[in-house]
Amino acid sequence: MTITGIDRITYGVADLAEGRRFFDDWGLETVTEGADGVDFETLDGSTVALRLVDDPALPAPFEDGSTLREVTWGVALGDSLGDIAARLADFGGATSDDDGVLHAIDPNGMGLAFRPTRRRAVYVTGARFNTFDRPAMRVNQRSPVYDRARPVKVGHVVFFTPNLDETEAFYVDGLGFHVSDRYPGRGVFLRCNAEGGHHDLFLLKVSDTKRGLNHVAFTVRDLHEVFGGGLHISRRGWTTQVGPGRHPISSAYFWYVSNPCGGLAEYYADEDYLTGEWQPREDWDPTPENYAEWAITGGLDGNTRRQLLPE
Repeated sequence: MTITGIDRITYGVADLAEGRRFFDDWGLETVTEGADGVDFETLDGSTVALRLVDDPALPAPFEDGSTLREVTWGVALGDSLGDIAARLADFGGATSDDDGVLHAIDPNGMGLAFRPTRRRAVYVTGARFNTFDRPAMRVNQRSPVYDRARPVKVGHVVFFTPNLDETEAFYVDGLGFHVSDRYPGRGVFLRCNAEGGHHDLFLLKVSDTKRGLNHVAFTVRDLHEVFGGGLHISRRGWTTQVGPGRHPISSAYFWYVSNPCGGLAEYYADEDYLTGEWQPREDWDPTPENYAEWAITGGLDGNTRRQLLPE
């Protein structure tokens, strides 16, 4: 049984029009739209679905207001969803709907679904970087300047959880996720396969009661697209929480924006790629400098291209 990554995320939102405007500006393509919701796609077919908060088809919310209601994990074609159902038998179980999609609830209260992956292979190229040891990776060619981002895929989700150990056990023992790195007693980075990006899921404990969505992250081609996307979303009037910046723990460059559908949305690029030989570091101290080697609070103004300063 191979979980391939995030196939779909579903938000319950109070304002569909505002959510639609945000994800249009974010760079996703609208694929279906109606009075009860709208679906978007990234380049590889990862789906972002918006539904009204009181839609009875949604799983119960794990926090008030607009937020993420379900994460759908793709399973490799040919693999049996029955294997997942069997693994989850000791973790609250799972049920199958009329379409054969498997549904469960994790210990944090987040709705989960599992289906044969519908993501498609996509080939996009990022910039080559000339470094001191490899000064000719880009020859007679300028690096790109992006006027906006076009996210390639939904890369990872981050949740606040008060029951960190129980939720980690659900994903590691129940679903076979792998630990990539850890803030002891505070957070754990998990990837769904031994080989892949640094994390598909990050669980973060900030108190004994707080649960909810921190952010959903969207992979873009390269560092330059992180900047181009962030500057565009600023020009469109959305608020940057922090970014651009760089995470030492995953090496990724980031830009976080407040999302009217819940939590934050992140553009990111250049995360570490891990294999089964990777040894997790279990003693990361959750300090500001380990969260971000550097970061700009409030972001950059999309028009002046300079830091936004408090008035």
